[in-house]
Amino acid sequence: MMKKTIDQNRRKLIIAAGLSVPAMALPFGAMAGNSSAPIATTAQGKLRGQAEQGVLTFKGVPYGGSVSGPDNRFKAPPPPAAWSGVRDATRFGAPALQKSQPFGMDQPDMNEDCLFLNVWTPALDGKKRPVMVYQHGGGFVIGSGAAPWQDGAALAREHDVVVVQSNHRLGLMGYLYLGELLGEEYEGNQGLQDLVAALKWVNQNIAQFGGDPDNVMIFGESGGGGKTSALYAMPSAQPYFAKASIESPIGPGHQTRQQATEMTREVMRRVNVTDPRELLTLPAEELVKAQVGTVPFKAGVHGPADASKTGETELMFWPLIDGKVLPKEPFSPDAPQVSAGKPLMVGTCKDESVFFYQGDKSVFNLSEEGLLQRLKPILGSRTNAWVDTFKTSRPQASPSEIFIAITTAKPWRAHHNRIAEGKARQGEASVFSYILDYDSPEVVRGTDFPQGSPHASDIAMKFNTAAQFGPKAEARLQTAANMSTMWANFARHSVPSAPGQPAWQPFTLANRETMIIDAQCRMKNDPESLERQFWADEPHADTEEPIS
Repeated sequence: MMKKTIDQNRRKLIIAAGLSVPAMALPFGAMAGNSSAPIATTAQGKLRGQAEQGVLTFKGVPYGGSVSGPDNRFKAPPPPAAWSGVRDATRFGAPALQKSQPFGMDQPDMNEDCLFLNVWTPALDGKKRPVMVYQHGGGFVIGSGAAPWQDGAALAREHDVVVVQSNHRLGLMGYLYLGELLGEEYEGNQGLQDLVAALKWVNQNIAQFGGDPDNVMIFGESGGGGKTSALYAMPSAQPYFAKASIESPIGPGHQTRQQATEMTREVMRRVNVTDPRELLTLPAEELVKAQVGTVPFKAGVHGPADASKTGETELMFWPLIDGKVLPKEPFSPDAPQVSAGKPLMVGTCKDESVFFYQGDKSVFNLSEEGLLQRLKPILGSRTNAWVDTFKTSRPQASPSEIFIAITTAKPWRAHHNRIAEGKARQGEASVFSYILDYDSPEVVRGTDFPQGSPHASDIAMKFNTAAQFGPKAEARLQTAANMSTMWANFARHSVPSAPGQPAWQPFTLANRETMIIDAQCRMKNDPESLERQFWADEPHADTEEPIS
């Protein structure tokens, strides 16, 4: 089985990152049947899009064939099928199967066949614009490319770039591994292979949407950061992107073939089958129920049927290190050589862990004793050493502030630094490090604890949708303008920048240059230096494994 984490609630909240803002209901695009609507020609056929928010949009575009049924399930995606006539592309495609319908604008119900992408472009004019391909958050188990706070219109309109986002297989459908049980045609990591198929589609077709196939940036937050890390290490993805941004990354971890096979056997136990080929024909919804722990124990494998024994632990699906699709764990112990020449951005939010504890109000009113009690299951015998170091670094901090700082450092800041260090050590292309440090005055609901910059708060910043989602404070909107401009300029020039802000210096091992992103940004060498020097020597600081 996969290794147990020290905090199941945190892991479950991680998969929800990027989906923490209520969705806006928007009307269905009225231009679907309009003869004046934009028409784009792809290798598969013609698409009818629509003009909205000052850009042209094409939604629900198939980039792969069917991945359902006994012939296609759990395999690499086939190429997209061609069509005749003009295909309507005014509505988002079906999101991947997951525990519940994801937030999103005007999207259909979940479906096993979910290989659709969306394009936002200023014009269909043959101009070679930078292309920004986003991997959505939600761990590797939930989410979609239709979440409104990651709408690509503002980036495309304000910065003359083309934005692409995809739906792709998630959870059990994307990462159940059958290679050891059914043979090599089941390579595994089919969800990652979907992402490569989307990049292939971009490479083949994006010029028809005013984009430059030779200047593609991939980026993603949280689970999307993990997906971007994986793409950065995948040989099959290399021809299709030029640079990357890894934001508040999780995973993709270090799961082996053996561990993945054990997880498959657990799924078989839950659905009461002994022949793995039966997994190819079971209703997909039943498999998802097994993943999320809502399938009851059945007679036979489980013993006598017992309707009260429902709600087993949710299974967390992640990529596996298979030696082929994903040959090695990205950035462990070093940066992927296959992407050595590709520039990289990497960073985190200042107060990542606030997001994960919003449902536990006691965290935001801790006593000294409570601080130690809450940290000991995470840090083990090193708890006092961590606390003493962070109190020295932050002498005015309350116990709750110390708790948030430590649980942000482990694993978020430590993982961020490991990626930056590995890329800088490689020495073949620049890496740019950042911390989002907008000090939001908003408080955690039900407390008086300031949110600061929690996990996922960067999404509306880099897409510049902050005015639509969240407070409209002037400093917040300026931070969003800065961050979105920096990301677009990195896409264009491979160096992030924004007017009126300091020049962003690449990260080096000597100085550890880091951009602190705010309404007025600032460059800082080795931020949180004392803490960093401490946890740099701590085992497992950049994972959620216990330190004991």
